[in-house]
This record gives sequence, C-alpha cells and structure tokens, in this order.
Amino acid sequence: MDYSTPFLGKIVTVMVDRPIGSRHPKFKDLVYSQNYGYVEGVFAPDGEELDAYVLGDFGPLETLEGRCIAIIHRNNDNDDKLVVVPDGTSYTDEQIKSLTDFQEKFFKSIIIREKYS
Repeated sequence: MDYSTPFLGKIVTVMVDRPIGSRHPKFKDLVYSQNYGYVEGVFAPDGEELDAYVLGDFGPLETLEGRCIAIIHRNNDNDDKLVVVPDGTSYTDEQIKSLTDFQEKFFKSIIIREKYS
C-alpha cells in the first residue's frame, strides 16, 4: 500500500485503456461497466502501472484528470486500485463497492480513504 496511499486526496491523470463497454483482454466475459486505466509512470508490485477506476463519468473516456478519493486494497492480490473521480464528486464506500463489483467480486478487498478536514 505504500505505493498507492500517497495518491489519496491528490489530483491524478488516469490513462483509460479499458473504457466503459470494453472487454477484458484475457477474460472476454468481463465487460467494464466503469472506465478503467492506469497512472502513467507509477508502477505497482505486479510490475504494471498503477491501476485506477474512474467513477462519475459514464461515457467512454481516453483520459481523466480527477481526485483520488479512495484506494481499493486487495487482500488476496498485490495490486491496489485507485478510485478517481471528477474533482468535487464523492461516493460512499457502498457506492464504490457497487460500481466496481463487476471486477472486484473476484477479490477480497477493503476500501481505504483519507479523512478530509
């Protein structure tokens, strides 16, 4: 988690490589119901760039500059996911779980947040 928590509360740019409606490159039955991508140049322990869900924009995107409001930390995988939204947008933990369940249902995870003052 040390590689992902510095992004909490920060503005980041997500390169969307799996826009809404696209299929997973390996698991063809998995269709992305949210935009999904990565933070360019930031690497996770799996050797790939740090992944991010983009919530709050429901059309297919190529990029989004938004605020990281949470991290999905997978307990049974070494690949945290940022939760990035248009600045000023908020979601509850329950909403995040519901919106990312299309993929996160395969993992045991917790949602980590920064407490804003």
